[in-house]
Amino acid sequence: MKTLVAYFSASGVTEGAAQQLAEVTGGVLHKIQPEKPYTEADLDWRDKQSRSTLEMKDKKSRPAITGKLTNMADYDVVYVGFPIWWYTAPTIINTFMEAYDFKGKTVIPFATSGGSSIKKACEDLKASYPDINWKEGKLLNRLSKKDLETWVKGL
Repeated sequence: MKTLVAYFSASGVTEGAAQQLAEVTGGVLHKIQPEKPYTEADLDWRDKQSRSTLEMKDKKSRPAITGKLTNMADYDVVYVGFPIWWYTAPTIINTFMEAYDFKGKTVIPFATSGGSSIKKACEDLKASYPDINWKEGKLLNRLSKKDLETWVKGL
């Protein structure tokens, strides 16, 4: 089975988790990149007018992405990673999910967070994309390689 580890990382934390996951799974790493990169001001969750705050308030927001995959059909398992924003996945993850056909694939969310769980993000993704074969997601904050291997083997 061919594995893809796709991730969006605003600050580099999720990128580190994705790199570890790709190493453990033998998966191909793919960065979900916004067409317009996020600045520090864009990510200021305390600012009610910051880009990230406005995107998260608008359930229809779909930030444009670049570097789209041309070979999604090659993958059987797709890990989708992101930082938790406002207790869920950033809207750019919806852009990614809607850009490809996931029929016949197993999709596994993973996230990093400063304090939130991944539960609501997983529920939201399953509700938004009910036809996808989802596996239970996991926060990958500071997991040891052994813990990561145990999680992956248990899926």
